[in-house]
Amino acid sequence: MLRWGAYLLVAAGFAVACAFLSHWQFERNEERATQIALVERNYDAEPVPLDALIGADGRLDPDDQWRPVLLRGEYLDGQQVLVRNRPHGGTSAFEVLVPFRDAGGQVLLVDRGWVPPGDGDAPEAVPAPPSGDATVVVRLRPGEALPASGRGAPEGQVPTIHLPTIAEAVNGELVTGAYGQLVSEEPEPAHALGAFASPTDDPGPHLSYAIQWILFAVMGFGFIGYVIRTEVVKAREDREEAAGSPARPAARRRDRDAADEDALLDALG
Repeated sequence: MLRWGAYLLVAAGFAVACAFLSHWQFERNEERATQIALVERNYDAEPVPLDALIGADGRLDPDDQWRPVLLRGEYLDGQQVLVRNRPHGGTSAFEVLVPFRDAGGQVLLVDRGWVPPGDGDAPEAVPAPPSGDATVVVRLRPGEALPASGRGAPEGQVPTIHLPTIAEAVNGELVTGAYGQLVSEEPEPAHALGAFASPTDDPGPHLSYAIQWILFAVMGFGFIGYVIRTEVVKAREDREEAAGSPARPAARRRDRDAADEDALLDALG
């Protein structure tokens, strides 16, 4: 009985772990559903002026992510920065970041697209943005964190789109709460960069994983029940054999051995 209690404790501990993991997967599924709904609501919205979404504090409301904004002004081409190791075109590409000064005076970092890597630490060529006055539509995205590994980048490049770090490199004028992912430019540049793919609406496997963890918890109790039942049946058979004559247990064992041999021969035949 003490051993059975230990079995049940193990099953209960396993079930608690499964319940925790299942709850975590349900939360991730809800977060993913919220992200998809945000993209569906904002991605193809009508572009609005930058100052309608980004105030003097430079902050981006999380509900305004992916909202298109219309910029009129000029690129600060001399302050271009490349962000390295971006997954595009099946390779580690470079994304081209150029500050854009809007007519309202705000400077927003624009991610114009990507270029493939070259032979060294930089791409072979980076198409220039339109010069002079330009009209640009971008979708607002939050900045990224610095890499946890602490990795750096060569001069003129950054490892991630960490806006405060980039602001220091471009005289501190940037909006640091958001950057813009390019949708269109007028006038069109002589050479276009690689475009960004639309965000996926795949909800991911989180819901199925959550259900699987629940099933694992049930299976754990089922397995412990099977083990306990097996021990109960074996103990009953041992008591019955001990209560019989000395010759009966050996005979029963021989009968069981013969039956097992016959079943094996039938399977091989």
